[in-house]
Amino acid sequence: MIITRTPFRVSFAGGGSDLASYYQHGRGVVLSTAINKYMYIAVKEHFEQNFRISYSRTEIVDSVEQIEHPIVRECLDSLGLRRGLEIVSMADLPARTGLGSSSSFTVGLLHALYAMQGKVATRERLAREACCIEIERLREPIGKQDQYIAAYGGLQFIQFNPDSSVYVDPVILSPEARREFSRRLLIFFTGDTRDARQVLAKQQASTAGKLPVLRRMCQIASEMRDVLTSGRDLNVFGALLHESWEAKRSLTDSISNSRIDELYERGIRAGALGGKVLGAGGGGFLLFFCEPHHQRALREELAELRELTFSLDPEGSKVVHVGSERD
Repeated sequence: MIITRTPFRVSFAGGGSDLASYYQHGRGVVLSTAINKYMYIAVKEHFEQNFRISYSRTEIVDSVEQIEHPIVRECLDSLGLRRGLEIVSMADLPARTGLGSSSSFTVGLLHALYAMQGKVATRERLAREACCIEIERLREPIGKQDQYIAAYGGLQFIQFNPDSSVYVDPVILSPEARREFSRRLLIFFTGDTRDARQVLAKQQASTAGKLPVLRRMCQIASEMRDVLTSGRDLNVFGALLHESWEAKRSLTDSISNSRIDELYERGIRAGALGGKVLGAGGGGFLLFFCEPHHQRALREELAELRELTFSLDPEGSKVVHVGSERD
């Protein structure tokens, strides 16, 4: 049995520039980090030589073509795996909450399937093939950042080039700088989930008319990286996060809503310097950047929301168990 652990992610700025509708016109960039919340995938050979797939439901089928879970079906088909397997997924957090869980699933499953064959897959290969599965084979209207941060982990500045190549540039911080940065990040669950595909499909359709906004969002991602690596006042990062959110919510009317706007404004009034809805928008988790001495007031103001305790994670997808069922 193989078990992989693949992180979820928090994206700070540049989201939307990882869509082909943007980076075909010029380089897209995002600043994103992996966090210590994970997707776990367990894969083992199935004695009965059929397929048993367990996620929010359980499928038992005789062939790959009969599998209804699209990502599982396409991953198995792309790797030419036809022998019986049992695949089980477990996650620390619910799906459709803006933390890239779908791509973490894809990367983690590919990683486990390669390991089942005794093969070592590079981070680049996992990310590239996950993009192929989701974007090319399944025609999902999504970008590439989630697959790359899931595979690579860490705090990354990721560039998306017009030729479809991707460059991952680690953002190197001292332990003290990392600690000071991470202690200013707070995440709250709005209680709402949403289908990112609908939000992103609208965003794709409106990209041509929003190129100046997206270019500014890319500039903000670059400026954020510079703030973190230069030792400048971290409050500047908070101000940039606020500007980025105002830009992002202008892309389509489905990114925010009246409830999200109200929660965000309450957070700012309580002392947060900036924030955003994580992921495509429309629900899920709210991120705030807040100085430590204002955090008590922020938590009290948003007391009806559940806070997510987390830390930055330096690792990407990894195999955490190799062995038999008896191990």
